[in-house]
Amino acid sequence: MRSMQRRNSALAVGLAFLLVATPIAPGGDPAIENEIFARSLVSAGDTVRVQKVLAAARRGDPVTVAVIGGSITQGALASKPENRYGERIARWWREKFPRSKVGFANAGIGATGSDYGAQRARRDLLRHHPDVVVVEYGVNDANTRACAETLEGLVRQILREPQAPAILLLFMMTDQGGNAQEWQSKVGRHYGLPMISYRDALWPEIQAGRMERKEIFPDTVHPNDRGHELAARFVTGFLEGVAAALPPNGSLPAPKPLPSPLFTDLFENTRIHDAGDLPPLRNDGWTLDAKEKCWRADRPGSMLELEVEGRLVFVQSLRLHAAMGRARIQVDDRPAVTLEGWFDQTWGGWRRTDIAARDLPPGKHRVRIELLEEKHPESAGHEFKVYELGAAGVER
Repeated sequence: MRSMQRRNSALAVGLAFLLVATPIAPGGDPAIENEIFARSLVSAGDTVRVQKVLAAARRGDPVTVAVIGGSITQGALASKPENRYGERIARWWREKFPRSKVGFANAGIGATGSDYGAQRARRDLLRHHPDVVVVEYGVNDANTRACAETLEGLVRQILREPQAPAILLLFMMTDQGGNAQEWQSKVGRHYGLPMISYRDALWPEIQAGRMERKEIFPDTVHPNDRGHELAARFVTGFLEGVAAALPPNGSLPAPKPLPSPLFTDLFENTRIHDAGDLPPLRNDGWTLDAKEKCWRADRPGSMLELEVEGRLVFVQSLRLHAAMGRARIQVDDRPAVTLEGWFDQTWGGWRRTDIAARDLPPGKHRVRIELLEEKHPESAGHEFKVYELGAAGVER
């Protein structure tokens, strides 16, 4: 009970610290400000890993801060890189612990979810050996069990790293207050992760008329500089609270072992293959574009066959408002799936990740990619691009 009271008191210190910054509520009403910051903390979780990193920074040891997510994390609509929430969080670490060399890695990629995040974790995130990671997929993931499963795979990959990194889940929102927090928080609670909700903090202010959407949203999803600032302040407010109650180095508890999966460990062991990594078993009409790093074809009937190992196979392809076609993907003798290359929006192309087959037996599987004659009625062509094949359930 005393430890819980001490932690709550420390978190209150962190919130009070943030009230010194630019106020959120009209007139900077302290009562409303406190409510906003209190709402931002969904759960403090088990702070042992966070304490470990804070203690290392306090000693002057080097620390690496990392963020992974979609376009919000990548920094879409922030006016400059230093205004992105991730860079702001890293700046807090540097200012709080000037004797510590703080590295920073931004692994955000626009228009991607935790399914792709789980596949590319080793390549884009874990190679930096992060000590603390903010995971932001609350907007790009659907609020479903399927997305919670891929998020769990990403979380398990990070937690099992030898340096015992700390993870914080950050739940952003759309301009209508939507996100995947319901299902993602199930993962967070199972693993005792601190969870910060931009949505819980600010959506009630918008609903009550104390804040207008345009103050933080230039479009329907991405925050402006003000939004990035607030997201970072909610995270660093929590960190301030934990730091205020940080015990002496000799009294730090050990991190708990990784628990059994909540949903599945399928996405804990993944592998990603860029175009060109896998020699084709068959190639009739497809060209390897070395510059764009993709397989491309525009003649219906073109066939490409590749081989991957795993119990689930992903395909990443391009969707674009252009002369794009459709492709049929079949893994072994499983039912085929058809992927659409045409996109009805004009804001740009995006790489979509789709599951081609799951519940496969362990081992290698043949993936056949066939360009179809049929296409979207509004498309003027058949071009299709495949960038990567991914696999989950790969044997270590």
